[in-house]
Amino acid sequence: MTPVTAMSAVDRRTLVKSALAFGAAQLASPFVMTARAAEMVKIGLDNPLSGTYAALGKNEMIGVQLAIEQINAKGGILGREVKLISEDSTSGDAGTAVLKARKMIEGDKIDFLLGSVNSALALAMAQVSNEKRVFHIVPGAHTDAITGASCHWNVFRVCNTTQVEANAVASALVKSYGKKFYYITADYAFGHTLEAAMIKAIGALGGARVGGGLTPVGTVDFSAYLIQAQAANPDVIVFLLGGDDMLNALKQAVQFGLNNKMHLAGAQQELEPLKGLSPEARVGTWVMEWYWNQPGVPHVAEFVELIRKRTGEVPTARTWFGFVSAWTCALGAQKAKSLKAFDVAKALQDFELPPEVALGPGPARYRAGQNQLMSTLFVGEAQAGGSTPDDVFKVLKTVNGADVAGSVEESGCKMTWPA
Repeated sequence: MTPVTAMSAVDRRTLVKSALAFGAAQLASPFVMTARAAEMVKIGLDNPLSGTYAALGKNEMIGVQLAIEQINAKGGILGREVKLISEDSTSGDAGTAVLKARKMIEGDKIDFLLGSVNSALALAMAQVSNEKRVFHIVPGAHTDAITGASCHWNVFRVCNTTQVEANAVASALVKSYGKKFYYITADYAFGHTLEAAMIKAIGALGGARVGGGLTPVGTVDFSAYLIQAQAANPDVIVFLLGGDDMLNALKQAVQFGLNNKMHLAGAQQELEPLKGLSPEARVGTWVMEWYWNQPGVPHVAEFVELIRKRTGEVPTARTWFGFVSAWTCALGAQKAKSLKAFDVAKALQDFELPPEVALGPGPARYRAGQNQLMSTLFVGEAQAGGSTPDDVFKVLKTVNGADVAGSVEESGCKMTWPA
């Protein structure tokens, strides 16, 4: 065989092998063909990974990561692979959160923005996303203004408003425990609006505020606040805190024996602090915005198992917030057939999440004109232990968020859309 003939044979063999390898690559990944034609879709998560709310922020990230894996397995968003870009918003520095949001929007060129846990940070970030016309989902910041007086056409929210949470639990507290309420409240937007919501809901049922104290985010020693609460002699001490603050306050309240003298409760509770408490400190009446133990509800057990395999733990409401947020981006873009914020926002008006994303006993729908998700709330009692060591909350009733939300007009949202 001449050198030319030998080279031709090698070239033919190489060509065949290359063709087979290329074909296999197409079967292995749905993005090989499109990668050259279009850049990846980028979701930016600007959420606390340090500080008081770090555990909440990290669980939201876990939910986002699972959703993105599922979205990519189904072909991505509009045929393009999805990439997550994450930044630490911190737990309480609005300047840092805004700086990170601008960095992701202007530098990383994200298509969607998610965040933040802290309500004050989320409001500040919403100003930036609206200025830049970027689609923005707030997974877990509750202050009413986000989808109320400060609402924006491009900003959607997964978690409930503080007024919805208060309305869901108020009747259970007044009917069962009395009419005198003392408040221990986080001293920023979330706490302020949650206390106002509780006062309104309790007042409508004949209850009254007999005192309260505002606590800075990151408070470690709650003894002075608890002594003042005891001196007011209320029927119920209402804890309007989050993350490590809730954990520390409840732990100390039980050490003081206050749970034997008055009822402990709140408008919002989360699995993260409950699991951090000793069994005897898991007391009180609360609202959970999502709970993992939902026997018979389609798709929930599968979701729980997927998260358990990743983390060794059951999912929390925060995990679900993140999961829904990422899927909302994909579903909105799919319906709009566009990545443009305006198109996606319009497509999600009155959009109902599919059951495998909603993961609840009732519908979950983004209310038109407000961009607020209306889903199921779970009212019940913290418990030392239930069916498993992770079952630390006994659901007594479920509440359809739309039934206790009031109207769009009552929310204070006056949505204006760009021309």
